[in-house]
Amino acid sequence: MKRDNYISWDEYFMGIAMLSANRSKDPNTQVGACIVDGNNKIMSVGYNGLPIGCDDDDFPWERSADSDYDTKYPYVCHAELNAILNHSGPSLQGCKIYVALFPCNECAKAIIQSGIKEVIYLSDKYADTVGTRASKRMFDASGVKYTKLRGTHDTLTLSFKEEDV
Repeated sequence: MKRDNYISWDEYFMGIAMLSANRSKDPNTQVGACIVDGNNKIMSVGYNGLPIGCDDDDFPWERSADSDYDTKYPYVCHAELNAILNHSGPSLQGCKIYVALFPCNECAKAIIQSGIKEVIYLSDKYADTVGTRASKRMFDASGVKYTKLRGTHDTLTLSFKEEDV
């Protein structure tokens, strides 16, 4: 008999997004994204971090400072944008994007413009912010569906121990 407690496609792709988030150097918020086409083929992944060529040690990671210039916000590329920019294959038209945190309004614009038609997310903890409300307004207007992940597994564990393979 086959195993019956395997993860769903949605859990699999969200797991890849969450694994990607572990590449982030941000000390407060690690977000990953995974873009998938209609055949369940991974098109791209990304995580929140600095642009290529910007040394992680030369830029601020603070959430607040006397000047916004000295915070992470003007510099960090969000996971969704990185996943879109990392893509080098065929069009993303009709794809889904899996992301841990509901997209901000800037990422929503990139998602819409790239042709992605569905956002699957884990957390909407900033639902009451102007940015998230604007994202939903744009998604609704452009026909991009957004769905909170409803999986059957609460956790997945990865082991890199040889004896666990």
